[in-house]
Amino acid sequence: MYMNLDPEPGVVCLEEDGKPEERVDLALKCLPHYDPSSSWNSGSGEPFRFRYWKIRDYGYAYRSKFTTPSMVAEQFISAIEVLNDKQPSAPLLISFDPKEVRRQAAASTQRFEEGIPLSILDGILIAVKDDIDCFPHPSKGGSTWFHEVRQVNIDAVSVSRLRSSGAILVGKTNMHEFGMGTTGNNPNYGTPGNPHNPKRYTGGSSSGSAAIVASGLCSAALGTDGGGSIRIPASLCGVVGLKTTFGRTDLTGSLWEAGTVTIAGPITATVEDAILVYAAILGSSPADRIPLNPSLPCLPDLSSNESSNILGSLTLGKYTKWFNDISSTDITDKCEDVLNQLFHLHGCKTTEIVIPELRELRTAHTVTFGSESLCLLNPDCEDGKGVRLTNDTRTNLALFRSFAASDYVSVQRLRRRIMYYHMEIFKKVDVIVTPTTGMTAPEIPESALEVGETNLQVVASLMQFAITANILGLPAISVPIGYDKQGLPIGLQLIGRPWCEATILRLASVIEEFSAEYRKKPMEFYDILKVK
Repeated sequence: MYMNLDPEPGVVCLEEDGKPEERVDLALKCLPHYDPSSSWNSGSGEPFRFRYWKIRDYGYAYRSKFTTPSMVAEQFISAIEVLNDKQPSAPLLISFDPKEVRRQAAASTQRFEEGIPLSILDGILIAVKDDIDCFPHPSKGGSTWFHEVRQVNIDAVSVSRLRSSGAILVGKTNMHEFGMGTTGNNPNYGTPGNPHNPKRYTGGSSSGSAAIVASGLCSAALGTDGGGSIRIPASLCGVVGLKTTFGRTDLTGSLWEAGTVTIAGPITATVEDAILVYAAILGSSPADRIPLNPSLPCLPDLSSNESSNILGSLTLGKYTKWFNDISSTDITDKCEDVLNQLFHLHGCKTTEIVIPELRELRTAHTVTFGSESLCLLNPDCEDGKGVRLTNDTRTNLALFRSFAASDYVSVQRLRRRIMYYHMEIFKKVDVIVTPTTGMTAPEIPESALEVGETNLQVVASLMQFAITANILGLPAISVPIGYDKQGLPIGLQLIGRPWCEATILRLASVIEEFSAEYRKKPMEFYDILKVK
């Protein structure tokens, strides 16, 4: 159970047990006024500068009859079929059924024709990571065999909530096999390239989810995050990735529903889209309500004039020794620029903090995630399926088998102590700020495409800032803030107090606003809205 700290100011609270589409409608009212002229240039459909189409842009286009969900779906299907024919294989979706996409799009188109869309998410294309159930697709976890031992008969809870809001669920995204890697390498199906540079990794393990959003093909995708697997690829691909407080979203119907470090959350092109998708999928499972005692889920009221005053009252915590422990000064320079702008434009103060036992924290995460992954996979590995795993996954499992039950118990005690340190820090600061990753997108070695890769230095650099939020269950978000000298995206991470998603979303929104002018069109980008 988390300590309850001061309630967040300037928020709108949502009903966990209400209808997802009603929560989405309430979230829509929390957003700033939508001005079509800011997105549409003289009706030509061309933005003034590069920016991603937002969910509200699609909704406006559908309501104005500029296009239909079916027309958008056809553009999407054409692009995916071209991508799937590329050699070497690098699919973003590893389970895809054009007929199923067309069926959902036709139903959405009809709702718009009748004037009864279910929510602003109606007709919005959303992809689902391959470790979250989305019927009728199998859930393979990026492997070649897991669907043989685990059948999918219904949607995961998070997917069903999106479906009831009218979203078009386009298929299952590529991922690092069983989430056991941070690069997104997958020799089983092919390794997706980073839309900003196809010779670079997307980051993982939600690799296809981040790439499909960054390339413009989907407004949003669901990912899972057990060690940075939403935030790392979001950062490397230049999009937004939200990790919620552990227990804020229901993991039922995911491969990781029995774990203690993993959550399901959104990867989106913009912060406001993350707010809308988060509103749809939030809601603790009944089993988590008693032990976790979640506070009411809240959203920042960005429509209010008070929002900037609230920003000025926030204190940000920065542990300089950790913050600067990265491979490139490009990253720290950009992150420092953002902190300076937050102070000068909004009055957000940054104060120095010290976070004890970061090395021990990494050990606690490795033993916890490793032991829980082994519980999922070991029965089938012992039954002969282990030989069908990639070399990378087999290497990880060999390490995890070295952990004793007493190791797992010991690190849970360590976890409580590290949580105490952080809760003391959160008495002085509202948010902890770090770079999202210790490096930008690494190169894909040609040999790794066929046989995979185990590069522990890259793994450590990509994960070093992310795992705190997983082992402690804290909410965190990665927001794009610019590029390094090679043109590769850089992300800033905001780690919040337990249950305080609204605070990090508010801060991410304003960071996105003043970073927008630096946003660049990815090398591989598809405009599937294509309104004439």
